[in-house]
Amino acid sequence: MTRDPLGYCPVCGAALVEGGPAGRLECPACGYVRYADPKLATGVVAERDGRILLVRRNHEPMYGRWSFPSGFVDAGEVVAEAAAREAREEAGVEVRVEQLLGVFSRRGDPVVFVAYAASVVAGEPVAGDEALEVGFFTPDALPALAFPHDPAILEAWHAWRAAGGVRGAGPNGP
Repeated sequence: MTRDPLGYCPVCGAALVEGGPAGRLECPACGYVRYADPKLATGVVAERDGRILLVRRNHEPMYGRWSFPSGFVDAGEVVAEAAAREAREEAGVEVRVEQLLGVFSRRGDPVVFVAYAASVVAGEPVAGDEALEVGFFTPDALPALAFPHDPAILEAWHAWRAAGGVRGAGPNGP
């Protein structure tokens, strides 16, 4: 019989039970506490000529819905570089990351999302392996977006643009 590695203590092998600090799983035999680390994702609100680049997802969650180019950050990867990589992989374009827009999370959701403003600086959009299609949309005519945090990301992008949207400032500002 194969044991579920997440249900047992990696130190002594006893079954983990609820009741540790903040409701975490804990080993009643040796006191080990499992801390469920979040998963970090990142993406860009990338624009060219006043239009925002979106990709139509070809995988779950939110298959077929439009979203910003985005994905998970690899261990040891610089977050802003991961955001640019995702734009390259999903939409075939090179972007310059301009400004951090915010960090977004929701209770119960293990994914923490870091959003950046960016400019498309090279390439013509083409759907990558994780996209059904790509397109540029005017900010006032975007299709329905995939994720619950997307309206807050757009609000942060609009606020950044209204404040002058310093181009070329880099991910940490001027």
